[in-house]
Order: sequence, then C-alpha cells, then structure tokens
Amino acid sequence: MYSVKSENVEIQIDLKKNGHQTETHINGVAVVIDSVSLSEKEIHVLKGNQGYNVEVVSVDHNAKLVELKINGARYKYEVKDEHDLLLKELGFNTTTSNKVSTIKAPMPGLVLDVMVEDGQEIKKGSALVILEAMKMENIIKSPTDGVIKTVVATKGSAVDKNELLIQLK
Repeated sequence: MYSVKSENVEIQIDLKKNGHQTETHINGVAVVIDSVSLSEKEIHVLKGNQGYNVEVVSVDHNAKLVELKINGARYKYEVKDEHDLLLKELGFNTTTSNKVSTIKAPMPGLVLDVMVEDGQEIKKGSALVILEAMKMENIIKSPTDGVIKTVVATKGSAVDKNELLIQLK
C-alpha cells in the first residue's frame, strides 16, 4: 500500500504481484494498467484507452519525494509506503517532526557576517551566519530547505547560546 500526495490531492495505491502481472487498486478501485519500459527512467503507461509517457526527473529517497514528467508536464509527489502509513496511524508523524522554524546560536559568540536576507529561499546546507566563538569562525548552516522569514542577527553583534538568529517560514 502506498499513499501518493500531490498538491493536497492524496490517493491510495495498492500494488499486488500476481504471477507476471501486478494488480493495481487506486482508492480501492481495481484499475488495469499496462506499461512498457522505454529506458532506465522512462516508461509508456496505458490506462484504459489513454496513453502516458512518464519520465522520472528526480527521486529524493530521504524526503520521499518524486518528480515525474507526464506527457511533458512536471509533477511532484510525496510517496509514503505501508511503514510510513503505520507510523502516521500510531501518531509518529515523521514529516512534521523534522520541521525547523528557528535557527539559534549553538554557542555564545560574535556575529561576523550574515549571508542571507528576509524572504530569501535557502537549501539544506546553505551558509546562513558566520559566528566567531573562542577565536574560531563557525559557519551556521541551514538544517533544511526553506524561506527566511526574519533575520534577527546583525553583523558585529554579540549573541548568547540559544539566542535566536533567524526565523524560517
């Protein structure tokens, strides 16, 4: 069982091997799908009388995100397997537990440089602030992708441990 979500539309897909064929159920309804592999990243899918050219653009296994190009249009999907669904059912939501909304100083020090500004889009690992502590320069990096809501830290200011440096949206 898989849960596939794209832009607030979520469907349940159940795939079961039956010999050489795969039984497919979408939201509990049996669907006949035929596919032919065109290359390592491309397949042609036939569902009913409609054909689709599907290309895998990218796969992020950690975030469980897949980007597909279907008949030339790009779509992003979040894919959860039966283990993810069970964890969610038990109250262990893995996606929201990793949500970071603030960046705080890991130690007291002096802000040498602020490398981002309000509204800027950042990627995981992006350099945000250079903090000098015990005569060493420490680059504070983003633990997640996001957008800067507010930069609180200012160049030349002293900060305490756990003092707010940046807020994310």
